[in-house]
Amino acid sequence: MAKFIFVTGGVLSSLGKGITAASIGTLLEARGYKVIIKKFDPYLNLDPGTMSPFQHGEVYVTDDGAETDLDLGHYERFLNSSTTRDCNVTAGKIYYKVLEKERKGDYLGGTVQVIPHITDEVKNSIYSLSEEYDIVIVEIGGTVGDIESLPFLEAIRQIRFDLDENDVLYLHVTLVPYIKSAGELKTKPTQHSVKELREIGIQPDMLVCRSEYPLDDSIRKKIGLFCNVSKNAVINAIDASTIYQVPLLMNKEGAGRFILNKLGLEERELDLSVWEEIVYRIKNPEDTVTIGVVGKYVGLKDAYISLTESLIHGGIDNKVKVNIKWIDAEDLETQNPDKFLDDVDGILVPGGFGERGVEGKIRAVNFARNKDIPFFGICLGMQCAVIEFARNVLKYDDAHSTEFNPKTEHPVIDYMEEQKKIKKLGGTMRLGAYECKLTEGTRAYSAYKEETIFERHRHRLEFNNKFRDELVKAGLIISGVNPERDLVEIIELKSHRWFVGCQFHPEFKSKPTKPHPLFSGFINAAYKFSQDKSSIQESEK
Repeated sequence: MAKFIFVTGGVLSSLGKGITAASIGTLLEARGYKVIIKKFDPYLNLDPGTMSPFQHGEVYVTDDGAETDLDLGHYERFLNSSTTRDCNVTAGKIYYKVLEKERKGDYLGGTVQVIPHITDEVKNSIYSLSEEYDIVIVEIGGTVGDIESLPFLEAIRQIRFDLDENDVLYLHVTLVPYIKSAGELKTKPTQHSVKELREIGIQPDMLVCRSEYPLDDSIRKKIGLFCNVSKNAVINAIDASTIYQVPLLMNKEGAGRFILNKLGLEERELDLSVWEEIVYRIKNPEDTVTIGVVGKYVGLKDAYISLTESLIHGGIDNKVKVNIKWIDAEDLETQNPDKFLDDVDGILVPGGFGERGVEGKIRAVNFARNKDIPFFGICLGMQCAVIEFARNVLKYDDAHSTEFNPKTEHPVIDYMEEQKKIKKLGGTMRLGAYECKLTEGTRAYSAYKEETIFERHRHRLEFNNKFRDELVKAGLIISGVNPERDLVEIIELKSHRWFVGCQFHPEFKSKPTKPHPLFSGFINAAYKFSQDKSSIQESEK
């Protein structure tokens, strides 16, 4: 049986439980332990798939086609193991399973209650897959004290009694705020948060205290005394300049050694050299590039979190700092694109749903194509690139996607037949990893350096093969195709310095330790473009 680490959070949301869980996992994995991380969310949706990005942030997609919480992206970026649909469990999923069993008569006529039926189902979900790993880290969403998370907290409380004492560790993430007017760090919020947790019946073994300034020895002793933990169990998670520095900082705090000792696991040789190199490259770039991201949800950073990190990974691979210029696609619909895009070294148009801002995205594609600026289109971004090409090269003025104009005579982007019959929205898109065959001699093949790849999808509409021959004849290159259904996966322009659109979401497979080849290629092209611009400007002086 695996060892279990339960990560809870207190005081307020957005303290970084996901980064904490991922960093702890990194320290254990770097010692040779096999680690998996799961996220238990207290909301009643079955998954976040139908939720607005402004409500929930990014929806992260796993290889097996699950629409999950964005924290699973953090887990995969920090660890070598891949997550699955079993790694993100919502209260909605738990109640749905229990009610299905009740309808089938599995409870033999008994009254169905939160305890034991809901809590038992939570525990079953926690234990699933555990036999394949040495350590299972479970992050409980929400904040201690929220009514929604109480069944999850009760379930993890019970697990300490179900297993041996050294098989379970409770880690609580709290805040130690700095009060500027008093010039002091205050421990009271942490004390109250732990008090809430202990009233539920959980005594934390370890506290990860977020703060702007270092915790001195006296503060650690005070927290330990009032929260009933040893001073060594008080880990200071001070604000870091990059999230990829957090495992290194937590290692200096002795977090890994404390966990191994508590769980009765042997200390093994630790190698964090790859993370040290990543942090060094981030902090010491050789140059800078600016990427304009033309999106629909630019007001919320979490909506594009995997995209942001993937651009950083591309920068790491090319030893440059990536400055992201966020551009609202709606602004491009009514204003001159030069005002927003003239100073960028590359243009990225990401995915999205709904008609809002689409014409702005199409104008961004047109700007990149005509100005020979490196362009990267993802999902809807690729579809916008096809629409723009059909309108301005083939001169099909009404070319569009049937998602936005069902009556267009040139639906270059269209629904697949089975998608036209779908009524329910949740979990019904083309989701998860699909095979893609690459064409030799293309930018895609040059980036991946292999013929067959597997990438993750999240969309309903596809490139319409009825217009394929016309588009190819006009100069569009089809560089990647799904062989099973002959679906276009990647498009390029040969006459352009770097113009690539992909139907899938490459950002879901990029890691700082292994940057995605398309992002690395895009940043490399953007850097070369910036160098060319600098040379021209110098010659004009």
